Amino acid sequence: MDVRRAQQRYPGGDPRAGIESWHAFSFGPHYDPGNLRFGALVACNEERLAPGAGFAEHPHRDTEIVTWVVEGELTHRDSTGHETLVRPGDVQRLSAASGVRHVERNDGPGPLTFVQMWLAPREPGGTPSYEIVHGIADSTPYAVPAAGATLHVRRLTAGERTAIPDAPFVYVHVVRGEIRLHTEKAGPGDAVRITGAEGLKAAGVTDAELLVWEMTAP
Repeated sequence: MDVRRAQQRYPGGDPRAGIESWHAFSFGPHYDPGNLRFGALVACNEERLAPGAGFAEHPHRDTEIVTWVVEGELTHRDSTGHETLVRPGDVQRLSAASGVRHVERNDGPGPLTFVQMWLAPREPGGTPSYEIVHGIADSTPYAVPAAGATLHVRRLTAGERTAIPDAPFVYVHVVRGEIRLHTEKAGPGDAVRITGAEGLKAAGVTDAELLVWEMTAP
């Protein structure tokens, strides 16, 4: 079990343009050969956009991009013709496949915070695809078969416990609140990387929300 604290994330974005980014993995100028990926996960970015701020159209390929909005409303547009609003409780997936371009903006009146996670597919290429699931429930895992991964959203009350999937690779990101996992406590922005998870449970120290990735071997 490897605990990575929020303050260990690499800073990015453009604060002058209202974009603040915090990267959990090697990213851009913050190159760390020992922190390139974990299982299928190659990025877990916390993004904060001021009203009117956003990422101009940019390309991706051979990446499964999964987005979870914490606060506010994300405007998404892509080159396959999709234009959607992503709100808290929604899971958005963009499979870049052989290549896609997209725009992400905060067109709302208040601040926007979202977590964006990139996964490496098992096979390159293919046709880009898009999906959004509104109001996903705790008991509904969200599978990303192309990457051999499944996302579990867990919402805990203080004192409540939840099972961590038994899997070769498990990545737990704390969205809000505080949890205890084995002997470790983790708070907002912290992440726990677990290999060979078996019989683990997370307990809410306070009310908490977690994103838990269950991943097979690469």
